[in-house]
Amino acid sequence: MRSGDANHQDWVAVLSDSNDFIHYHTSLTDGEPFWISYYRTLISSDILHKDVLPYVQDQSSLKELKSIIPIQESILTSDKDDIIQNLMNGYMSIQLHPHDEECLLVNIANSKFRDVGIPTLESSALGPQVGFIEELDTNINLIRKRLPISELTVKEMKVGKLSRTKVAVLYVNGIADEENVNTTIQRINDIQYDHIQDSSYVSAMIEDNSNSLFPQSIATERADRVAAGLTEGKIIIAVDGSPNLIILPVTFMESFIAMEDYSYSWIISNFFRLLRFSAIFISSFVTPMYVAIMTYHYELIPARLLEPLVGSRATVPFPPFLEALFLEIMIEMVKEAGIRLPLKIGQSLGVVGGIVIGQAVVEAGLTSNVLLIIVGLGTLASYTSPVYKFSNTIRFIKFPVIFLAAWMGLLGVFLCLIYTLIHLLRLTSLGRPYLSQYPIRITSFQDLWVRLPFSMQKDNPKNLRPQKKKKLVDSKKKPEPLNDFYE
Repeated sequence: MRSGDANHQDWVAVLSDSNDFIHYHTSLTDGEPFWISYYRTLISSDILHKDVLPYVQDQSSLKELKSIIPIQESILTSDKDDIIQNLMNGYMSIQLHPHDEECLLVNIANSKFRDVGIPTLESSALGPQVGFIEELDTNINLIRKRLPISELTVKEMKVGKLSRTKVAVLYVNGIADEENVNTTIQRINDIQYDHIQDSSYVSAMIEDNSNSLFPQSIATERADRVAAGLTEGKIIIAVDGSPNLIILPVTFMESFIAMEDYSYSWIISNFFRLLRFSAIFISSFVTPMYVAIMTYHYELIPARLLEPLVGSRATVPFPPFLEALFLEIMIEMVKEAGIRLPLKIGQSLGVVGGIVIGQAVVEAGLTSNVLLIIVGLGTLASYTSPVYKFSNTIRFIKFPVIFLAAWMGLLGVFLCLIYTLIHLLRLTSLGRPYLSQYPIRITSFQDLWVRLPFSMQKDNPKNLRPQKKKKLVDSKKKPEPLNDFYE
């Protein structure tokens, strides 16, 4: 048998073990062409019968077929690995004879995905309501519609030995720092893992510190956030099959920036940004402070507040530590169950868990009503961050602080605060400082710590080291509008 025969029989025999693999002859006569192979579960039967089979004529060669079939993505190849890989991606194989080595591969993949909808994790009342989906090309299309410039560059690669997942790195040439781009591409190419299921796999494998609780990248499903990041010099990672795109590098303060802020007055936006920043400390330290004060520091409680606090705990049989830990764990269980259950049942469970169970626990004397208010306030504060991964960090970080508060009182709370600040100072994102307050840069006062009017946002963030330094093209002062007092 010829080498080509062995090569053909090899890949056909391997793929024929699956019942959804189709390999058949288009003619009733054995000596006539063509032989067709494909996976019926991966291809579109409409495209096959409308755009391919009508053009498969006996007198045509493979080169002629490639020129007349109205499908752009077609490949002539004799490589066995290419044939198998493309068949697994929704291509079909056309051969003149069953033992030919050369094949024409035509892309007839089934590309039915869910429609583009609103973001589910980053919803907003104002601003664009366009969210990414699980299809890579559609996501890139949404980005290119917002940035129709030739400088927007896409570098595609495949990651995962078994999954062969398509990963795209996007950046704006002339703005993004080349070192950031090269570092991102190198880290993705260095990933050695069999299966990449979601963009979170990639972000976890390329982070500077995988043991940190704080996310060193932002996972977003908003096209406007991605477009804004690209114009500032950020790097975007898109993974086929994931609706969440990764933004790199990021800073700590960006976890409090919502795209809805730019739809309000800059004064109102700063108020909301300050509110979110304050909510971190409320969520992380309000319960530990209660435990520390009720255990060791009664003298810090004002006299008028001491009586209701002591009265609310009079029937509670547990120390403040166990009381707070029990209530916090119960709230987390209710939240986790609400996420896993169907939508309507989850809403009902939230009402039952938040009102009925909470009231029953207080009436049973297992916890005080003051602590119930404090835990509810901390729970609300943990969800004020627009970045979902950061909200999970805030939800978790309170538990080690509660343990240290029960052990060392306020000293333990402040030790946790100092340790967290030291950790944030040492943390980096793509090699850039994660804590935006250090080192101090003037651009941080334009649209990071606070949001100034658009006329005063002149520079791109210096922590990104962008090639294009200026953001504001023309900063000429506008003439004052005429009013009724002018004649």
